[in-house]
Amino acid sequence: MDHAAARAELLARPGLVGAARRAALAELTDQWLGSLLAAADPPPGVALVAVGGYGRGELSPRSDLDLLLLHDGAEVGALAERLWYPVWDSGVALDHAVRSLAEARAVAAADLKTQLGLLNVRHVAGDAELTASLRSAILADWRSGAARRLPELRELGRGRTERHGELAFLLEPDLKEARGGLRDAVALDAIAASWLADAPRDGLAAAVERLSDVRDALHLATGRATERLSLQDQDQVAAALGVLDADTLLRQIYEAARTISYAGDVTWRSVERVLAARSAKGRRPFAFAFGGSGRAAGAAARGAVPRRPLADGVVEQDGEAVLAQSARPQADPVLVLRVAAAAAQEGLVIGHATVRRLAAESRPLPVPWPDEAREQLITLLGAGESGLPVWEALEAEGLITRLLPDWERVRCRPQRNAVHTWTVDRHLVETAARAAAMTRRVARPDLLLVAALLHDLGKGWPGDHSEAGEVIVRDVAARMGFDQDDTESLALLVRHHLTLVETATRRDPDDPATVDLIAKTVGTVQHLELLHALTEADATATGPAAWSSWRASLVAGLVQRVAAVLAGDPVLPSVTAPSVDDERLAIEAARTAGPALSLRASHDFPALPAEPMGVHLDLAIPDRPGLLGTMAGVLALHRLTVRSLHLRELDPIGAGPVLLLSWTVAAEYGELPEAARLRTDLRRALDGSLDVTRRLAERDAAAPRRRGISTPPPVVAVAPGGASASATVLEVRAHDAPGLLHRIGRALDEAGVRVRTAHVSTLGADAVDAFYLTDPGGRPLAAEHAREVAATVQRALA
Repeated sequence: MDHAAARAELLARPGLVGAARRAALAELTDQWLGSLLAAADPPPGVALVAVGGYGRGELSPRSDLDLLLLHDGAEVGALAERLWYPVWDSGVALDHAVRSLAEARAVAAADLKTQLGLLNVRHVAGDAELTASLRSAILADWRSGAARRLPELRELGRGRTERHGELAFLLEPDLKEARGGLRDAVALDAIAASWLADAPRDGLAAAVERLSDVRDALHLATGRATERLSLQDQDQVAAALGVLDADTLLRQIYEAARTISYAGDVTWRSVERVLAARSAKGRRPFAFAFGGSGRAAGAAARGAVPRRPLADGVVEQDGEAVLAQSARPQADPVLVLRVAAAAAQEGLVIGHATVRRLAAESRPLPVPWPDEAREQLITLLGAGESGLPVWEALEAEGLITRLLPDWERVRCRPQRNAVHTWTVDRHLVETAARAAAMTRRVARPDLLLVAALLHDLGKGWPGDHSEAGEVIVRDVAARMGFDQDDTESLALLVRHHLTLVETATRRDPDDPATVDLIAKTVGTVQHLELLHALTEADATATGPAAWSSWRASLVAGLVQRVAAVLAGDPVLPSVTAPSVDDERLAIEAARTAGPALSLRASHDFPALPAEPMGVHLDLAIPDRPGLLGTMAGVLALHRLTVRSLHLRELDPIGAGPVLLLSWTVAAEYGELPEAARLRTDLRRALDGSLDVTRRLAERDAAAPRRRGISTPPPVVAVAPGGASASATVLEVRAHDAPGLLHRIGRALDEAGVRVRTAHVSTLGADAVDAFYLTDPGGRPLAAEHAREVAATVQRALA
């Protein structure tokens, strides 16, 4: 049997999976390469050496072969060709080099990546003593140069994180290059080989093996040497591994990545301490700082370091929060939270040995929690960003789920929505960190911080996560020791944490019915302040697409009007008199019987860094059918994304109604179109010389086709009757696409209804729009008519 056939048989062998299959594949490859070298008749002083992953004896199904033909100075050019060509002919990817021992050391000294690969040299065939000499020399060079090389290795890892992100949070992760991936595990082995520090080993081997198993399944599923787990491959990979579904697969990947990332954090801190000590005191007798070896090894690496008290049972030592000598975790159930709060408030991390001791010796908190425990949790959350590494340390040792059992359902839970940057649990912690910056805005910062931490706990349960979360938070708050009133406040905040932003962006915030609805929901000014801060913290912790200055202004305006109602002021419809510019546009449109427009950059909204350029577009035009669809189509042609639309009617010179449409749009690529060109295209669209629908279809057809994802069908629904007293509210939820509003507008025009106001929101890849509709006489639509209009729009989007 030739090598290709033997390899295929091995990969298909029932029951041979995981590490055993990788080792067997490496062994089979060793035998094949050994036979090739023997057939090539090598001279003495030649060795074939495996490096990198192959050197570690781990071959994935589509891994490259990293090989070094090592020699002692003999002429091996012809031998190399006789060796490499059969490998190339087999179709196996090959990364090869031919070097003497001195050349190999010189290249390693000049290139860190080469040196890292050579740390895993393994003899395959030929002169075994030559391979052993290379291994000894490379390890000696690595250890002698560790003080210079390890900072370079740290920068390599940071660069990978910037390019590939964090494996523990990505929906389409790179299993090898992302932070917490297989490349970081190799770096930890390199640090151990330097004899300066070692990683915490608990769970590390299992995490690396899990990622390697996923990588193997991905190679077999795709038939390619890919490291990126794309969305379309996740179900197949999950099935190959016997995992329930793609979400379960991602949770396992995230858990493995967090284990590797945390081990890396602990190990790099050990490295930094050792290097700092060497730099301060000169080269001294070597101390091996094992990241997971407990207090004795830590003290050996640090020497006598001053200890500064931080809290009862907590001191600072060598830049970490550690237990005081008098601390007794078995007798002090609040100690875990006290250590965490003290560390976060001081901007410190918790020492690894301390976290492990707390996990091993601490006893559970009594229920309800003592007041101190609740206060320490709030102090931890109030530290903001500096609390994140502290939380990660507690989570790595299982202490978070011990404190909050409900956390397990959201831990490492993926969020399959382009708006979200984080997993559910990390989003909750990020929200609390952002809420910490808003505590001066509310009368009860404790409730804000706890609500921020708990607001999405319902995502671990079936149904609406806000409703499920309300039930959960009542139980959690009672266990934490909150009284009945505070528990009800927390339940309200969790139940309605999306209400303000959804109402502000999908309803008319000037409609008295909208304001009354929110006032009845929150009940008090204190609840309104808390909900406003929670809304902003939640949105900014979600991702750049979830919050903008436009959304912030809409929410703030709604909150201001609701606050006035709660203070006893009556709700009056907002009637804004036309500005001078509005009247000028309306007069121009009436006199010319054509469109008049004003286009300007939006300096009224302070731009966020990731926000496209804001643009105000005011258009006046004599009333006529088809305006909304036509105008939306022209904007789409100019790559302007609609954020909001307000429509009113004027009669400036008594010659008939003129519609004033006030748009807020975003320039898709940051450049505004010329007003003259926009006006010309609008005139052409209105007189029929520019077929907007055809032009959009042509542009869509010319765009390169990409392999996309399946999306839910659009939903068009009439909002309940209480949504507005003066109009019928039509809600549209769909996957965002160029020309979407154009299609909606055409359908509404064909239905013969008037759009009084439109509230358009784009959240990542999802459009969530609300249209306030009336009949031609300005009255809300009859129920049957409203259903017919909804069906018309639904058909247009099908």
